[in-house]
Amino acid sequence: FFASCNRPEKTGQLILTFETQVDGQQVDYHILHYVNAAGNTYQIDEVRYFISQVKLHSSTGKVVVIENDEGLHYYDSNIPETFSWTISDEISEGLYDSVSFVVGLPSSQNVTGHFVNPPENNMAWPEVLGGGYHYMQINGKWLNTNNSMQPFNLHTGIGQVYENAQVTQFVDNSFEVKLALKDLKIEAGTTALRALVMNVNNWFCSPNVYDFNEWGGAIMQNQAAQQVLKENGQDVFSVEIISCLYE
Repeated sequence: FFASCNRPEKTGQLILTFETQVDGQQVDYHILHYVNAAGNTYQIDEVRYFISQVKLHSSTGKVVVIENDEGLHYYDSNIPETFSWTISDEISEGLYDSVSFVVGLPSSQNVTGHFVNPPENNMAWPEVLGGGYHYMQINGKWLNTNNSMQPFNLHTGIGQVYENAQVTQFVDNSFEVKLALKDLKIEAGTTALRALVMNVNNWFCSPNVYDFNEWGGAIMQNQAAQQVLKENGQDVFSVEIISCLYE
């Protein structure tokens, strides 16, 4: 009886890989051939972002909070080492039907100086604009109404409210997403694999049509544009099954 009470919990692990796509196809960087819901022809040059406060949820109400690497991951399309995250947390056996995470950083981690080394510290957000770090950078180019190629920098982070050219309020533009996992089964001695996929085109279509010609190429000081992207972000990510590795 006493031995059964002290039986060690069985655990497994999880690896997340990260993919950037446009409508189901891997991104072709530096090629001007994508079209968004507003009819803008555009190209993608690089994609960078943080996810944080990652949690696994079971249908029974159990929640596992990921603590490995402070529960956050930085993805950079220029750095292959960031395309995979081996989560070293020992995750209890069971079925998990969803995952939640914050796109960006919570206030506890979005503090200037939190990251001391690159590449994360290269995402610094100017102190005068609220400090901390960029939540996301998608850089590229689009054809404007004069058919001229213009650069765009979709940079999200702390927003600002202005009155008479002075900042009167800062706005947290991070947001939480919860995604179906198609019954992720964690088993003792196994490592499950899942791919977290960003569909770039979904940043521009629902519930708001995002038009580069309306918002221009730089939005770090445009809270209205950042709010549109924040609202559109709920269906940008999805989770795909890869396989299971048995150790």
